[in-house]
Amino acid sequence: MITPTLIALLIAGLATGLIWVCCSRLEVLSEQLSVHYDLPDVVRGGVVTAIASSFPELSSVVISTAWHGEFELGVAAIIGSAIFNILVIPGVCTLASRKLEADRDIVFKEMLFYLLAIAVFSLTLACGVVFQPSEEASHSGYVSRSLALIPLFTYLFYLYIQWQDSQDSSPEKPTTEPANIKRDWGLLAVCLIFLALGVELLVRSAIRLGEIFETPSFLWGLTIIAAGSSLPDLFISLKTSREGEDTTSLANVLGSNTFDLLVAVPIGVLIAGASLFNFGRSAPLLGCLAGSTLLVFVLMRNQMNLRRRDALIMLGAYGMFVGWLILESIGMINLLR
Repeated sequence: MITPTLIALLIAGLATGLIWVCCSRLEVLSEQLSVHYDLPDVVRGGVVTAIASSFPELSSVVISTAWHGEFELGVAAIIGSAIFNILVIPGVCTLASRKLEADRDIVFKEMLFYLLAIAVFSLTLACGVVFQPSEEASHSGYVSRSLALIPLFTYLFYLYIQWQDSQDSSPEKPTTEPANIKRDWGLLAVCLIFLALGVELLVRSAIRLGEIFETPSFLWGLTIIAAGSSLPDLFISLKTSREGEDTTSLANVLGSNTFDLLVAVPIGVLIAGASLFNFGRSAPLLGCLAGSTLLVFVLMRNQMNLRRRDALIMLGAYGMFVGWLILESIGMINLLR
């Protein structure tokens, strides 16, 4: 018997498959464009590939906020995706390749700037509660378009740092060029359109599951949308780590998360206008995100690499996070309600 729950889960699975297929093609196109424009590895992984693989998260915020009026659902999807990315992706890549090497740029530049991105994102939400509080509920406020500019300008600073690195590296000119650069840009645009369609189906399934189980939809955003939109990052990082490009793999994870926090959420606000959110719900999740990042930083900094034991610790931490969300969804814990 086909039930509404089964239909919603089937739609979520179909949407995840569509997102994965499009992002697989998107990864190839971004690689070709990076070669064409002569970008170094850290910029390719931290900016180009990260932005391409982060388009599902960007779409989830825009669609949730502008089309469905669910800003908290979009924020939950971003935070859930960031926690998945920082714990699961390096963990799986480490188990697949037995060891994941990290250099000083990853640990002391990318990782520390990502911690700064978490702080700026949290500060932006806190400013919404302080300067534009909601009279309808406690610990709630509005993120306005002017506040959304704070993380956007921070990301511009990040791009400036990456640009400086690209100037310092002075890479050699490539000997080959893509066959048709205009065609690659056109295919990239088509992939982005189908990605947006897949994310729309994913958002609708999360909202529907929330209605069926009478739970806040943002709880499903933390799991269904977050995992579905993060699968492209997982496959891209897994592929690059197996090819021995550990730096690109880790840079993709950190660059993708930085883009999600500093660009995806602000763009949703710029499109939809001032958006209401509950900071009381967001604070525990941001604490989990900051704690997860610090955990990975400590493990990575220990010997400038990640090993099997470190991977099991990270995956175990994510399992605890999911367990907490399950207890929240069945009402045994009400911290996020």
